[in-house]
Amino acid sequence: MTGNPSRIRPGLHASLRDHFGDRYSTAAAVRDHHGKDDSHHPAIPPDGVVFAHSTEDVAFTVRSCARHATPVIPFGAGSSIEGHVQAVRGGISIDMSGMNRVLAIRPEDLDATVEAGVTRMRLEGELRGTGLFFPVDPGADATLGGMAATAASGTTTVRYGAMRDNVISLTAVLANGEVVRTGGRARKSSAGYDLTNLLVGSEGTLGVITELTVRLHPVPEAMAAAVCAFPGMEEAVRSVVEAVQLGIPVARAELLDATAMRAVNGHSGFACVESPTLFFEFHGSEEEVRSHGALIEEISRGLGGTAFAYARRQRERARLWKARHDAYPALLGLRPGCHGLTTDVCVPVSRLARCIAESEEDMKTASMPWGVVGHVGDGNFHAVFIIDPNSETELAEAEAINERIVRRALAMEGTCTGEHGVGMGKMRYLRDEFGAAGLAAMRAVKAALDPQGIMNPGKVVG
Repeated sequence: MTGNPSRIRPGLHASLRDHFGDRYSTAAAVRDHHGKDDSHHPAIPPDGVVFAHSTEDVAFTVRSCARHATPVIPFGAGSSIEGHVQAVRGGISIDMSGMNRVLAIRPEDLDATVEAGVTRMRLEGELRGTGLFFPVDPGADATLGGMAATAASGTTTVRYGAMRDNVISLTAVLANGEVVRTGGRARKSSAGYDLTNLLVGSEGTLGVITELTVRLHPVPEAMAAAVCAFPGMEEAVRSVVEAVQLGIPVARAELLDATAMRAVNGHSGFACVESPTLFFEFHGSEEEVRSHGALIEEISRGLGGTAFAYARRQRERARLWKARHDAYPALLGLRPGCHGLTTDVCVPVSRLARCIAESEEDMKTASMPWGVVGHVGDGNFHAVFIIDPNSETELAEAEAINERIVRRALAMEGTCTGEHGVGMGKMRYLRDEFGAAGLAAMRAVKAALDPQGIMNPGKVVG
């Protein structure tokens, strides 16, 4: 799908061209790239793209767009999967990738300040040798600004929390072009409204995040990963539920079903049993790692799990977790040329086994291949449907099953999205999750901060 640069008002076009020069583009290839994320949602390019290098660049762009009532869509790495970056009402995309400076690392305070375009792996590289790490790991090498905007989480959330738990404060440009700082670096504050957590998860609909200060954590003394196969999904899930309920600390507890394991074996050169499998990781002292691993292995064996296969060296653990993160492209490789439609629900951990079991019965009716992966330690799981991009029938079928999974999660007092965000893909479920009054309150906040409705319109609350 192509955009339409002629829709840009002449005054806005001239203002952006004169200010940014070749950092402002209306080229079709550039616009097409910025109108598509990693989802199954169709591409909807913006009318122009600004490549920002500073907060003032963002503020100038937003002020210019506000004067011309033109939408603004932030763009990080394009790795979101609910249609967050599609320009559903046209407008200007602001590419944040050039804002990639790590501004400060403060080991004594266990925090760092970065520009929004810094990627997770870039920060990881900057932290080498400090004895610290940033824990939120969604798999993709997303920008930290994008991760904050979508309230991302990932494999380590069960131990270290999601972005909401690891962003201390941030800088953002509001819809009128004003720059707001949401707080300092204190570890707690009872001053005023919590603007940080209002903007974290707002998906660019309330403001454009340009800088953020994040929590860092000490690298543990010891780390070990382990793999355990199970006779069925229920036994695998129940082993994690029992471990969580007993308060046994795990750093990661990841589930792959038999199909996902078959895909990972082929994609990553593994030779694991092709049955439901858990990937664990333990952090702490040497004794804690040993004892926590032994406790969960005992639980797992009681539910039919195999003996743990441990990976203790850093290289072995990295290979194991790369295989887990590659589960999505591995599944797509089972049906070359196809796309993935990925579900994302989260339920109270006590209801997880039932939610997955009942959802599996829905998935078994699918005419296309599918696989299940999940951050089961915190009640979050995904089904990946591998669909023919040219088949409207397959898309409709997968979306219908996805809807049943979402509504089941909501009935279990869960959420329609544990980590992917709302975008334009989950908007229709917010009323059921929060009620009419809750949704109205969200829309009132949106109207107050963005009265023209120019900030990433058509997402979250419309």
